[in-house]
Amino acid sequence: MAAGGGPLLPDSVLYEIFLYLDHADVLSVGLVCQQWRAVARDEFLWKELFYRYYRISREVPRHPAAVSWYDEFQRLYDTIPCVEVQALKEHNDQVLHLSFSHSGCLFASCSKDCTVKIWSNELDISLQHSSNMRPYNWSYTQFSQFNSDDSLLLVSGVFVGPHNSSSGEIAVISMENFTLLSRVRNKPYDVFGCWLNETNLISGNLHRIGRITSCSVLWLNNAFQGIESENVNVVKRLFKIQNLNASTIRTVMVADCSRYDSPDLLLDYEEQLAASSTSTCPIFDLGSDSEEEEAKPKQAPEPAVQELLDDVGVPAEDGLQQLFDDIMEGRVRPAMTDTELETKVAELFVRNRTKPPELNLLSTDSNSKTKYLIFTTGCLTYSPHQIGIKRILPHQMTTAGPVLGEERRSDEFFDSLDHVIDIHGHIIGMGLSPDHRYLYVNSRAWPRDCVISDPMQPPPIAEEIDLHVFDLKTMKEVKRALRAHRAYTPNEECFFIFLDVSRDFVASGAEDRHGYIWDRHYNICLAKLQHDNVVNSVAFSPVEQELLLTASDDATIKVWRSPRAVRSQQPRRPRPRKLLFSWLLNQKS
Repeated sequence: MAAGGGPLLPDSVLYEIFLYLDHADVLSVGLVCQQWRAVARDEFLWKELFYRYYRISREVPRHPAAVSWYDEFQRLYDTIPCVEVQALKEHNDQVLHLSFSHSGCLFASCSKDCTVKIWSNELDISLQHSSNMRPYNWSYTQFSQFNSDDSLLLVSGVFVGPHNSSSGEIAVISMENFTLLSRVRNKPYDVFGCWLNETNLISGNLHRIGRITSCSVLWLNNAFQGIESENVNVVKRLFKIQNLNASTIRTVMVADCSRYDSPDLLLDYEEQLAASSTSTCPIFDLGSDSEEEEAKPKQAPEPAVQELLDDVGVPAEDGLQQLFDDIMEGRVRPAMTDTELETKVAELFVRNRTKPPELNLLSTDSNSKTKYLIFTTGCLTYSPHQIGIKRILPHQMTTAGPVLGEERRSDEFFDSLDHVIDIHGHIIGMGLSPDHRYLYVNSRAWPRDCVISDPMQPPPIAEEIDLHVFDLKTMKEVKRALRAHRAYTPNEECFFIFLDVSRDFVASGAEDRHGYIWDRHYNICLAKLQHDNVVNSVAFSPVEQELLLTASDDATIKVWRSPRAVRSQQPRRPRPRKLLFSWLLNQKS
């Protein structure tokens, strides 16, 4: 202070000086006096510190829920679950998956040790129950999911059948007494399975048609399969979809459309481009060079098939039989291998034997009870490189009705997909935001201009993992892909890495022995969480996003909390003022 009581330096000069300090030093100098404190809390100062420290483009606005730049800096610095508080070592083999109950009171873990363990989520997490699935000929457990009221647990695993053949199986466990209620076959095993509602779950089956052609059937199953009445169905076929070029349907999940108009967080801060788009494009290719390419609808059949039809003059309605007759009688000798011929015949068959798609997904009513079935699939090779979306209508959400589903005409042998998203790479993980508005997808990209000539030889995949974000209301990709994590296994050994999304954060495992956390709004990586081996799965508490679990091949589940949560759980120390006041009273007496 000057001799007259005024400040020695004006606020503007202090502001310029403080710009050279980092955030910790700014907080320190704010303790000097009231003037310095006022300047150290200046909004423009903390805006500069925020963009500089977190290295965010200045085109990105502040989080819509933030009240000040100072508070927003503190949120990203103090609420990330990056402090390890507990390590759970009850599994004796690789831990593959984690899932929380909707109440956040329990979570389940699956492992190569063939057990599913139920944990009580308290301040000190403890094991509540462990179910060993080896007596049911399981090789290991791989996935679990609580139903909407947390009364049942779906557990998916790999089942060892006759002659050591392996497929999948789903078990339903009661949370009341941990008894096994039912078991459902699931093929292939990496369909995983999921709940459609409180008592019905979705499983898969695979039927081979040719060497590289198959048919995936998705089934709706009642969780209580002990029903003895012959008048009550316990299973019903939902969809029957043809697979080309050795592809199959995998990794099914269900998205609820009811909250699309009131999401927890809108990601598109560039004038809501996705919401205002009127495009009805059914295919988006993330490997294309321009928006014009992405806007082109995919043709059916593919150009090669159309050329073949044009050459032989085959009309669409009877092209399959005509092609067979021409080949058998020697009138057409297409220069193609057996694999190519099988693919072309399958494409012609599905062209004339597929039920038309449902109405435009973009027209979904905000009050509708419609749900989306989301899964990985493909059309070029066996590695999953597309996301298929199929609308589930209200009348399809029960096992009541015909056992094999709706009656259909003879020319509607297969169900078509309502929407397809092409990722142009190997998909290794998917997760929904809590409001189900956004789909996050882990993928490993193919080379940009690669050409797939053999479906059994997919292109090499990148070590970098791209985390894409899709708006399920507009069916468009939003933001740029998130990056930081890596994977190293080749196509034939590539495995699923589970990710999870909270209100403000998204987390994923990786093969580089770390879990990662990003901020959903700012698209920045905030933390790396270390393990001793591959991190297979992550899970946020649904009621407390400052709590995160990570599961690894090191047979450990780690519990991470935010610095703020750790401080709040520490016992409070006696306040010095009270001690001083007591000492003064003692001196006076």
